[in-house]
Amino acid sequence: MFNFNTFKQKSPQQRFLFILGLVMLTMYLVLGAALIFWKDIPFEIKPTYRILFGLLLIVYAVIRFFRLINQKDN
Repeated sequence: MFNFNTFKQKSPQQRFLFILGLVMLTMYLVLGAALIFWKDIPFEIKPTYRILFGLLLIVYAVIRFFRLINQKDN
């Protein structure tokens, strides 16, 4: 799945983009979890839609994770 040796061989630009992808993945996960578990959110949204949007963000983060890990070198 993920080979650490190929990560070492990447160019600095590819490593930066990989780290940026991990940061964005973390941001989507945190935002999705915050939408699901934060009850007193500072804007008005129905709880059903809030939970659905949070789950959508988490699913999107998982999809991005697998695309990031299975990325082929050009």
